[in-house]
Amino acid sequence: MALAVIVSVLVLTILSLARVNVIIAILAASLTAGIMNGETLISSLELLVSGMGDQARVALSYVLLGAFAVAISYSGITSMFVGYLLKVLKDKRTITVLIIAGVASLSQNVIPVHIAFIPILIPPLLHMFDNMQIDRRAVASALTFGLKAPYIMIPIGFGYIFHETIQQAMASNGVSISINTIAKSLLVPGLGMIAGLLFAVFITYRKRKEPSQAENFDDEPSTLLRNFTPERFNKKHGFTIISILVTLFIQAYWKDLILAALAGLTLMFIFKVVPFKKGDRIVNDGIAMMGTIAFVMLVAAGYANVLTKTQSVSALVDASSGYLGDSKAVIAFVLLLVGLVVTIGIGSSFATIPILAALFVPICVSAGFSAMAIAALIGTAGALGDAGSPASDSTLGPTSGLNADGKHNHIWDTCVPTFLHYNIPLFIFGLVAALIL
Repeated sequence: MALAVIVSVLVLTILSLARVNVIIAILAASLTAGIMNGETLISSLELLVSGMGDQARVALSYVLLGAFAVAISYSGITSMFVGYLLKVLKDKRTITVLIIAGVASLSQNVIPVHIAFIPILIPPLLHMFDNMQIDRRAVASALTFGLKAPYIMIPIGFGYIFHETIQQAMASNGVSISINTIAKSLLVPGLGMIAGLLFAVFITYRKRKEPSQAENFDDEPSTLLRNFTPERFNKKHGFTIISILVTLFIQAYWKDLILAALAGLTLMFIFKVVPFKKGDRIVNDGIAMMGTIAFVMLVAAGYANVLTKTQSVSALVDASSGYLGDSKAVIAFVLLLVGLVVTIGIGSSFATIPILAALFVPICVSAGFSAMAIAALIGTAGALGDAGSPASDSTLGPTSGLNADGKHNHIWDTCVPTFLHYNIPLFIFGLVAALIL
């Protein structure tokens, strides 16, 4: 049923904006979609639970990366880094945010660790952000830019996976295109994200912002939130760097985050950077930081399974096709709108691509779109909604770091700003790309 996707995404959005926990919001959206498609409450839950396994590896890798991040912080090397940044940046607020966007961009292509760097880098910098009166929404926008724009535009690392997914999905539906051509087609939508970042940094969040009070105070703050005392470089820091390099190598060579995080964590214990007796505390802090993200990803995969198995997405496109007509502009607009709705719900641009391609390619071919225009439409439609989705790791990752002290709201301080600054320009630039390519 076509209406099921729209109504369930509205349920997800409204509940999230009302500050209902994102896991409860996704569960409510999943049950809504299932029931509207004729499923019972029990069968809807079964579809949701059966789909959760699709993200089990990702969830486990995030938890292990969280523990590894805490271990790195325990070594004290992050305090050295923060101290260096304080000396270099001082009151350079705008440059600080742009540097964070640059570092985040490296996480997709050059050093493909995705969101794993956030719990290592961001929590120790929170005090500096407050002292400099940097609006954390600007930092969230910078982080989300770095997590999305590089894989959209550059076919290296996660970008290669994204572009290859588009290529394979189009080939499965009868349209052949090279990776390089896909990269060229997505440069225009990528420029939209650059425009969104500059607008956020230089206009929307340029003013100084007084730090807010934490919503919750713990008697015993986690390891990441303690005040670090700057240290001189010592052998513990050297062993920590070795552990990080081994983790990066394993991930880059074997493409396995679980093995990489486990290896890094194990080396931290073997080198005695973290005492064995602190093992429980390190793992517990890691779970506290990344466990919520991991579980949200699991539930979001279940929601995607409900939409897929009930044929809700295909029904939405079929219903939309009746209003498309012969105008390429109208067709591109409607297809991008469908991509936005679907991806906000599923929360993953990578997982959305095969679903959208199966529906988009026949419509676009019959309407006379070129292969490059089709690739631009599919890539943009998949990326749309990833920024701003409560269930996306592109928003959950920044929140995990920025809310380490309880002063940052996931929906209003991450999802809403990133939705406005990236989905709007992505939509406009993607529409232009589809019409000019």
